[in-house]
Amino acid sequence: MSFCLLCSCQLLRGPDTISSLEFSPIREFPLFDGQAIIGVAAQIETDEQDSLLVIGRHFGLGYDEITRANSNLDPWLPEPGSTVRLPLRFIIPEAPRKGVVLNLAAKRLFLYNKKNGHKVLTYPVGIGREGWETPQGLTRITAKTAKPSWTVPESIRREHAKKGDPLPRVVPAGPNNPLGDYALRLGFPGYLIHGTNKPYGVGMEVSHGCVRLYPEDIAKLFRHVTVGSQVRIVNQPFLTAWDGDTLFLQAYPPTDKDPKQVNRLVQDLMARLQKIEQESGRPIDWDKVQAAIERSDGVLTPILNDDTDDFYLTISRPSTKFNRPIPKAIDADAWKLSVAKLPNEKQARQFAAMLNHQGPPIPAHAFATNVIAGPFSSSQDAASAKKRLLSEFSITSQVMEPGKMVEIPQASQENTFFTNLLTFFD
Repeated sequence: MSFCLLCSCQLLRGPDTISSLEFSPIREFPLFDGQAIIGVAAQIETDEQDSLLVIGRHFGLGYDEITRANSNLDPWLPEPGSTVRLPLRFIIPEAPRKGVVLNLAAKRLFLYNKKNGHKVLTYPVGIGREGWETPQGLTRITAKTAKPSWTVPESIRREHAKKGDPLPRVVPAGPNNPLGDYALRLGFPGYLIHGTNKPYGVGMEVSHGCVRLYPEDIAKLFRHVTVGSQVRIVNQPFLTAWDGDTLFLQAYPPTDKDPKQVNRLVQDLMARLQKIEQESGRPIDWDKVQAAIERSDGVLTPILNDDTDDFYLTISRPSTKFNRPIPKAIDADAWKLSVAKLPNEKQARQFAAMLNHQGPPIPAHAFATNVIAGPFSSSQDAASAKKRLLSEFSITSQVMEPGKMVEIPQASQENTFFTNLLTFFD
């Protein structure tokens, strides 16, 4: 089977299963005149120790994309043998196909190939959280920096100081730098497109307004763009497009939480669909439209009366295992942290998995209902992790010296610990 068959959404009504060698985690797709949908919806079976975050990263999906498409699965501990949907089919935003186009609602960036207008690259991104929203509009890349240092804005220094985590004025390049290895400065003052040392936050609204990419994706984007490249940031939660005779709706949660604004966006969509129905003469199934809006999971939904569900290509697992964050074995002679005692073993395993997905990683293990972080090579490393747990999650942990055990935190704190982490990744 040719490479093109994997990239052209109009040709994928073929075999039900394809090997992962043929379905590689690509980010580049062909794009022809008049084409508005790229990629292919696929599905894969989970194995032991998988997490949705690791699978999503392997296939170029962000946290929200992979978890919303699989809301029936535990993102940290999906049961082995579960089917994971990979929503790798995208409707291109309505914007000029030039330079970089970022759709905030989709948390996805599209890069149009300057040398070859029939190709487009796409990457998941993290964007600004509420109160620190990523700006919209047209701008350009004004500078490119490899191994950047981070000059911390005063507002962020004040925020961290209040949490008991003071930051220096400048954070040098390295594993503790939130900009990662590459940064692209935008014409919007103070805003960047950059990498991250917290890769599993890609696909979420977690930043102070900057745009984050997976480390492997920002490295490619950095090579492809030049100073002066155009960047257009739009906010389009409801996208519609034809693929042959099938009309699709791709709905994302609006980033604007104002109910009046959300209602206006829904009304605009309905008016657009009514016009399409009148001009095409094809009746729309309005129940499907309403269901897609309510889900807002980013999964393409066929919405005509005579449409069937979209096709999912089943792929086999890659021969090499996914790059799962598995910590080193822990023993009594290592520096450790006593973190929490959870109500049951499953929550303890979930808690440990969450910590292992942090960036930089906080190695953690579940021992029955207890969660122990480590091993750490020194008391300084243990103290640093203890500080992070307190400042980022309000978790008070206790240092366990080599050969020494301490009490696990009391049950009165258990639910608070677990809720803090669930809220962070919600």
